[in-house]
Amino acid sequence: MSGIDIKAIEEQIELAIKDIDSRESLEVLRVKYLGRKGIMAELTARIPSLSIEERRILGQQVNALKNKLNLLFNDKEKSLVVNRSQTSYGNVDVGLPGIAQDLGRLHPLTQVIDEICGILTRMGFSVVEGPEIESEYNNFSGLNIPLEHPSRDVFDTFYLKRPNQAAERLLLRSQTSPMQIRMMKAHRPPLAVAAPGRVYRPDAVDASHSFMFHQIEGFMVDQNVRFSDLKGVLELLAKSIFGQGIKMRFRPHFFPFTEPSAEVDISCIICQGKGCSVCARKGWLEILGSGMIHPNVFKNVGYDPKKYTGFAFGLGIERIAMLKFGINDIRLFFENDLRFLKQF
Repeated sequence: MSGIDIKAIEEQIELAIKDIDSRESLEVLRVKYLGRKGIMAELTARIPSLSIEERRILGQQVNALKNKLNLLFNDKEKSLVVNRSQTSYGNVDVGLPGIAQDLGRLHPLTQVIDEICGILTRMGFSVVEGPEIESEYNNFSGLNIPLEHPSRDVFDTFYLKRPNQAAERLLLRSQTSPMQIRMMKAHRPPLAVAAPGRVYRPDAVDASHSFMFHQIEGFMVDQNVRFSDLKGVLELLAKSIFGQGIKMRFRPHFFPFTEPSAEVDISCIICQGKGCSVCARKGWLEILGSGMIHPNVFKNVGYDPKKYTGFAFGLGIERIAMLKFGINDIRLFFENDLRFLKQF
């Protein structure tokens, strides 16, 4: 048995197995010693060439070493499993499929705003946003709304307190129309602007009213802008939102900042104009107000009303969304009920 040191082989394996830190490395070491072509197989192959007494001694030693190696490898494998369970993974099997998180969705009002702004952008309008705290001039005076107008009353507008009482009053804007004043003061024609945003009015909250809601103000200013241009823009906008099958009508109305003014109705999208509870049996639904920008508004921003003309329109986003999605209560938009929001 000269040249075969069983004790040295055992010590060599014990040292090697201590440095193993993964099951893959342990398997490589196991094959090296216990595989079909491993060191233990080589030792076993030498036994038949020895004398009877040497075969008996070496056979016992090889069997004892093989049994010990099996124990060492099994114990090491168990310790690797325990150490892995104590890592940051804990007892989690990272090979199992994970639990998917719900994907976020755009709020239905945001979807409608994006849709309308996208339509107007394709028609050449620029989308801008303005501040929700406005001056009394931009919200009222600049838009040709007189001091005695009921909308300027404290019961219809959220005014803000200021330390300096002599300073111009500030308020939470009651409409997105102040963006007309801001944009026309900052830019010269031609202008084509869409201004979405939140507005505030002290209304009692019910199924069709809220003290905070959303509007989109659209306006165009240039030389020779006509009422027919307004009608064309609004027809394309309404049919893009509600479908090509709707009918439209313009009804004379009054707004201080437009002249002439008109409210726009579409045929009821629920009953196709036949009359139902949604349209109060009239067959028509009001969707927006519009008109040609008043000459006094142009004077207030330094435009020559003899040179420039323009139109403006304002949409209530909640109104459009309720019609588009068949929703009968405006409060649903602001309750953050996931069961409602997930439908969109």
